[in-house]
Amino acid sequence: MTTAISATGTNVRPNRIVVLPGDGIGPEISAATLAVLDVANERLEPRLEFETHEIGLSRLAKDGSTFPKSVFEAAQRADGIITGPVSHSDYPDRAAGGINVSSELRKTLDLYANIRPSRSREGLPHWGRTGMDLVIVRENTEGFYSDRNMHWGVGEFMPTPDLALSVRKVTAEASRRIALAAFELAAQRRKKVTAVHKVNVIKISEGLFLREVRKVAAEFPGVKYEEQLIDSMAALLVRDAARFDVVVTTNMFGDIISDEAAELSGSLGLAGSLNAGDHHCMAQAQHGSAPDIAGKDLANPTSLILSAAMLLDWLGRRKKATSYVRAAAAITEAIDEALVQPASRTPDLKGTVGTRAFGALVAEHVRRKLAQG
Repeated sequence: MTTAISATGTNVRPNRIVVLPGDGIGPEISAATLAVLDVANERLEPRLEFETHEIGLSRLAKDGSTFPKSVFEAAQRADGIITGPVSHSDYPDRAAGGINVSSELRKTLDLYANIRPSRSREGLPHWGRTGMDLVIVRENTEGFYSDRNMHWGVGEFMPTPDLALSVRKVTAEASRRIALAAFELAAQRRKKVTAVHKVNVIKISEGLFLREVRKVAAEFPGVKYEEQLIDSMAALLVRDAARFDVVVTTNMFGDIISDEAAELSGSLGLAGSLNAGDHHCMAQAQHGSAPDIAGKDLANPTSLILSAAMLLDWLGRRKKATSYVRAAAAITEAIDEALVQPASRTPDLKGTVGTRAFGALVAEHVRRKLAQG
């Protein structure tokens, strides 16, 4: 591991970032993201040090696993992780080497908070009746997702050929800590939290979730608290998304409505996503691997660039590194500046700029902003 000399003359260890480009368009959008981070890195203290590892289908063909143990160990040691989209639906069973990298890291590194902002932007159409500026805080380690509900094995099984069962897991501990994450975030924003649930039908597990969220709400008297059924929430995101600030919910509900909110705000390709725990953090594009356009320089890298900015912000606040927080804000503002001009948009937004050129354009905006201080 190298060291750098800080402005005070002391040795400072760089923050090591493990980059896992993934499948499909993953390598292309990862390269564009690194182009932006390389520019930001000129102003960071301490610097970032990048370490790239191949994962996914190409790694499976070479080594018999989509996610070898050596790569996991590198991610575990890292200060942060950047993961491109993966084609896990095309992976073989785990016994044949098909490990869902995203799910594996969320579970093994206890990345319990999936933070997904959705925001409408000047100059870009949004598809709901109102604009929005909200953040969905999704519990990431249990719920209806049976691949992360058991100590050993999978919580989905077939006692007979015609009967399939799936176990839902909700714990007080996981519910409380995701609620804390939501209220702490809301305290820095517009001071409102909406808990989304289905307690009228799933009375016991949803009741436990809401019990813990309400306890946390009582600890934040300065934050307004409300509850919405998942049914009405899906409709309200279309009709009146402007009313929401921070939304907290369980795993599957959060997965669905965060995609809905992102698309309504303009495009799923414009939404960042952070998977954070108490000790580890992973930036990840919110969209899929889009193999149909892979290798064609057509992919929009905005989601992964914004996710990387969120990782910088997480590192900066955790390590009290103000240059990281400034760089994160500069990247977010640079994305807005690029997207406001139709001529600098990617093809999915009816523009003509390719993946590499868009990354370079955002990088130059970042360079200018950071030079201005």
